[in-house]
Amino acid sequence: MKPSFALPLLAFALSAGAHAQDAHHDSADTVAAQNAALAKNTEGKGYGPQSPRDLNAKGGSNRRVFNAAPAASKMNLCNIHIHKNAEHKGGEFTLPSDAGFKYAGKLTPAEAKPLDAEVCPSEHGGLQVGDTIELHYVHSTAQVTPGPTLNACLSEADSNPQLRVEAQVLVLVNDAKAADFAELTKTGEVNGYQQAEHIPKHTGRPIQYAGSTTGPSYNEKGSPLQVTWSVRPKVLKVNAESVGAWCKANVFKEDHAHGVRNLVTDDKLLSPMK
Repeated sequence: MKPSFALPLLAFALSAGAHAQDAHHDSADTVAAQNAALAKNTEGKGYGPQSPRDLNAKGGSNRRVFNAAPAASKMNLCNIHIHKNAEHKGGEFTLPSDAGFKYAGKLTPAEAKPLDAEVCPSEHGGLQVGDTIELHYVHSTAQVTPGPTLNACLSEADSNPQLRVEAQVLVLVNDAKAADFAELTKTGEVNGYQQAEHIPKHTGRPIQYAGSTTGPSYNEKGSPLQVTWSVRPKVLKVNAESVGAWCKANVFKEDHAHGVRNLVTDDKLLSPMK
């Protein structure tokens, strides 16, 4: 029976989106070629709106429509992970990088003083003061608890949950008084739902739109998952050492920042925004 295949198929798609490849592209020609491949590989196949996107570009002609997920407070937090550089473009993160976008503001000399060593090291490089990251709080309508990878968003009883990502862009600084990443990622039960207790509330009104899962494994193919996004436009300064401490031990088993998916610019792959 077809329903028996739903959970493993969805699990595979979720896993591929955020945790498959973490490689970074390194040239405009590469991005152009990948965008062309994405357009070709999705043409006429019915893929829904994709992510990430330029938050200032309101247009979009994708005809796949789905209901917005409930408020995060009425869903269960299932996963938290980070990407090196902002996947989205907009607000205070508009400075192009080799992959994604960086904080366009200025740091003080004290805030910008490099650490003695990178934090969250990986085969693709670690993080250092001045780096931008995009923090994803992933929520699911399934009855789940926070855990590793996006497979934590699924349950045996609900193989097709609605998904919401609350996104916050951060810049790493050398300042013990800056935001503490452990506090930003603290979880607990609130009113019967698993929640991230300290999602920032002072970084601007979140920009909401209909999209998909992200990650560089989707640079040349469409993501089949439907995700309601809420992206905050202002960047939050975070203590770089606290990010490093989180990478060493957390319930999500995250130890590095993931790569970013290219900005989706094809009008046919974007949802219209109000």
